[in-house]
Amino acid sequence: MKVAIYSRNLSDNHANFVNELVCKLIDKQIEVIVFELLLEFLKKHINVDKELKTFKNSKELDGVDYMFSVGGDGTLLQSISFVSKLQLPVLGINTGRLGFLTSVSSQEIDEAIKSILSKNFDLDTRSMLEVELKNNPFGALNFALNEVTIQKKDSSAMIIIHTYLDGKFLNSYWADGLIVSTPTGSTAYSLSCNGPIVLPNSGNIIITPIAPHNLNVRPLVIPDNIEVRLLIESRAENCLVALDYKSETIPVSTEIIIKKSKEQISIIRLKKHDFLSTLRNKLMWGLDKRN
Repeated sequence: MKVAIYSRNLSDNHANFVNELVCKLIDKQIEVIVFELLLEFLKKHINVDKELKTFKNSKELDGVDYMFSVGGDGTLLQSISFVSKLQLPVLGINTGRLGFLTSVSSQEIDEAIKSILSKNFDLDTRSMLEVELKNNPFGALNFALNEVTIQKKDSSAMIIIHTYLDGKFLNSYWADGLIVSTPTGSTAYSLSCNGPIVLPNSGNIIITPIAPHNLNVRPLVIPDNIEVRLLIESRAENCLVALDYKSETIPVSTEIIIKKSKEQISIIRLKKHDFLSTLRNKLMWGLDKRN
């Protein structure tokens, strides 16, 4: 078995934890390959006992069975760019804060390794969105696991986003921006803008305006087989388009087409974990003493 470990921007006090993780995997006769920048981080903080192989792109992940993402949900989103074409299952190990995607805590590492070795785990298949636009600045990374966001570029006046569903006009959003999210992304940026929480396997797309200037405008849930087309109107020449953690500036005249991607991501989930318990625990539902 071969495992790739990805992480970036870890706190200094997490170096020992990552080193311990690597040693535990090697002790179980699991071949380990780590992200190049992660190894540089480890060497700055601790004496790395093992000579580790490294990778810096997806082409160097040949033969890998699983990807371990160490950090928060943002780190896992970054790891997707390495595994999306390879269909590698990802295990999210949470050293961050909230962590809806990175559900395995650092205290559950032994249990997680045991589950991986015995293949006693579940795979959550998550849909993604892909974006089409002229002179696509995202290249092959034109996909998002959480959301596609269109926003005004600076603190100037709001933008107008004319929105079409399968070619039929829906609405013109006068707002600071618009979030088009997957069910996975319903607990991310969309949630902070009062969007609905949607179960991961529901087969939906959520459209959530950011600070709309129309008080009667509300988030909308649509089937994920619908193509969303956006036309931007603004006093400014440019606006921002973000695909998860990736963002680019584009001319406001650019037509943006968003649809469900043919590719999916598999997230490893331990048997004792499920989305509802994660939701309940992360959002601290049920703390009312009557429960």
